[in-house]
Amino acid sequence: MNNKEILIYAQNTLLKVGAQKTKCILTKKEKNELNVASGEISLFRTTFDTNLSLTAIIDNKQGSISLNKLDKENIDDTAKQVVEMAVSSKPDEANDIAEKQPTKEFYKEPFNPDLDKMYERLVEFMDFAKKKHPKTIIEEINFDFTSTNRYFINSNGVDFTITEGIYCFVVMFTSKDGKKTSSFNYVAHVTKDLDTPFSECGNIVKLLGESSEQLNTQQVSGKFVGDVIVTPECMDDFVGFITRYLYDYPIITKTSVFLEKLGKQIASKSFNLHSKPVSDDIAESYFVTSDGYETQDSTVIENGVLKTFLLGLYGAKKTGKERAVNQGGCWEIDSGDKTLDEIIKSTKKGIILKRFSGGNPSDNGDFSGVAKNSYYVEDGKIKFPISETMVSGNLVEMMMNIKQISKERINSGYHNYPWIKFEGLTISGK
Repeated sequence: MNNKEILIYAQNTLLKVGAQKTKCILTKKEKNELNVASGEISLFRTTFDTNLSLTAIIDNKQGSISLNKLDKENIDDTAKQVVEMAVSSKPDEANDIAEKQPTKEFYKEPFNPDLDKMYERLVEFMDFAKKKHPKTIIEEINFDFTSTNRYFINSNGVDFTITEGIYCFVVMFTSKDGKKTSSFNYVAHVTKDLDTPFSECGNIVKLLGESSEQLNTQQVSGKFVGDVIVTPECMDDFVGFITRYLYDYPIITKTSVFLEKLGKQIASKSFNLHSKPVSDDIAESYFVTSDGYETQDSTVIENGVLKTFLLGLYGAKKTGKERAVNQGGCWEIDSGDKTLDEIIKSTKKGIILKRFSGGNPSDNGDFSGVAKNSYYVEDGKIKFPISETMVSGNLVEMMMNIKQISKERINSGYHNYPWIKFEGLTISGK
């Protein structure tokens, strides 16, 4: 059976054994991967991954199982298990599948890797790092090209096909000088082509250079309330903290700090957050939501005002609120009107936060964590890299206390972020 025949057979089998509504998703991935360990290319391999997800709904009761063996006998057995699971589950009127939409095929190049160019770019980067940053040790590099073919159908007639490919480059590093060792750091970049050397992508070179600076850290003295300049490479943590309150579970359970804030201001008027899963601005993309809707780009926060929750089909039906046109991710924050140098020069006392290690905020938005690979700023100057220092505050207050946003942005391929300075956060040294 070909891919579409497998899906149709699976759907028909589910219906035959008692399903009233079905959703079937077949995903096939091929990954070509180069690895570097301890400064040497250690591995080249090609891996294949196949996954078929089957969902059945019977009298508002739902069951789902995934399998990777796609012969008829295994599909038959799994379909029976899915139906049995649905029958034994609790009914929920919010269980449903997407309504019929026009059949569509989505494509985003490249579809095949340029293996020679991958090797060339990898060797080029390793040579660059050794020459320009001799104290920085490249612990590991994972460099791969993943091609994905995904097929989505349901019993309402939804029929989508997605074909795409993407390069992903992740480098992990530290610096050593005698007995001194800097804190571990990493950076990731995804791209649709290999036209640009990785030494010129995103913020990779700057982070490599800072690693050797961080061999000589100092402790921040005491505890104070100051400014925190969050860098693009750290911003994704805080975007994740904000948007986690917008998804199904916190809205359904009414634990979201933004539950009553739709159409109201939740951030500084200078803050604009977009989700761009189908835009060419962001290399990482998706065309269909997990519940079976064609994706659209959206603005989640506009001039500080919350424009949409990120509810899926289940969350929308459960709450009676509007379903989002995407499921978030592929984030972009608009640039501001100050250069990074101007932001630093205007900082009386605070830190540049480059990596944050901490758990999710509490239900009321309180958070705390450790600043890593970060710098102390005083009287408009970067003074020194800091040893582990605590940063704490309240996310709701933090978003209202945005002081400045940089003109510059870093596009990692996953997201496109500026530097943002927040005031009024607690910084705790020793």
